[in-house]
Amino acid sequence: MNKFDVIIIGAGPIGLSCGIEAKKRNKSHLIIEKGCLVNSLFHFPTNMTFFSTSERLEIGETPFVSHGDKPTRSESLEYYRRSAEAWKLNIHTYEELFNIVIIDDAFIVKTSKAEYKAKIIIVATGFYDKPNLLNIPGEDKPKVKHYFDEAHPYAYLKLLIVGAGNSAVDVALEAYRRGSEVTMVIRKDKLKDGVKYWVKPDIENRINEGSIKAYFNSELTEIRDDEVDIKTPDSTITVKNDFVFAMTGYHPNYNFLKRIGIIISDDEKLIPFYNEETYETNIKGIYLAGGVCGGMTTGKWFIENSRNHTVQIFNQLEAAGK
Repeated sequence: MNKFDVIIIGAGPIGLSCGIEAKKRNKSHLIIEKGCLVNSLFHFPTNMTFFSTSERLEIGETPFVSHGDKPTRSESLEYYRRSAEAWKLNIHTYEELFNIVIIDDAFIVKTSKAEYKAKIIIVATGFYDKPNLLNIPGEDKPKVKHYFDEAHPYAYLKLLIVGAGNSAVDVALEAYRRGSEVTMVIRKDKLKDGVKYWVKPDIENRINEGSIKAYFNSELTEIRDDEVDIKTPDSTITVKNDFVFAMTGYHPNYNFLKRIGIIISDDEKLIPFYNEETYETNIKGIYLAGGVCGGMTTGKWFIENSRNHTVQIFNQLEAAGK
């Protein structure tokens, strides 16, 4: 059985940052990822542009140079791949983690390919893998998508988009510009305040002129093969439809967190328990880093403001002589 000082679950930017910090501190490490390198970023929309500038996404003192003011998805994939190569990180992709058990004051990590032993576990799994479901009839139909790649396959079709944030707005505008008939369903009376400032006037103008139809204070109630039902403030209406994009957000993998014994708060935020100074969970030796710390509050932690989790964790380990 291979033994490591630290095993990191998740090869996103924060997981890679943890691996870099382990290298700096001369600790053996293994990063386990069920998908590809920076799997969540890979599944972002093909033409996505980040809200942040490139320097705020840097890890490990590796410069991130982008062609524009704000980096693209493609540039970020290249950057994090270069960072992993520069630091010679030990990464196992396409290896699913099944369980973590404690035996003789050490952790035994069981995956789809092997078993490993480690003194410390850092969970940096983010929240992008599990979509928030609508829980309405028809949501399980193949026409319903919770992720968006690009608009071309949906050109000239009737699309319905649920949501009021950046993801929903990006889908609506990209699809509209490729000839799709776009309808948005928004629970509240306006778009979210966090919509990117350079995009918000565009979507508002398209809605105001009627190019994109938007139902505010409304909910999608049922999905059928060629139509959907929308509950509006006035009545329930039926709209012809080819595809539904439910851009309703995402949440951490709570089944996995509970399976390894991490306590989850019993309020609507569902925040995994961790010490806000050390990031250690209720299980001694298991730490959280990055977006997973926010639970359902997915707008709290991003790459930009959670990179410091890594340093805080390793400072604490060093101070404790671990």
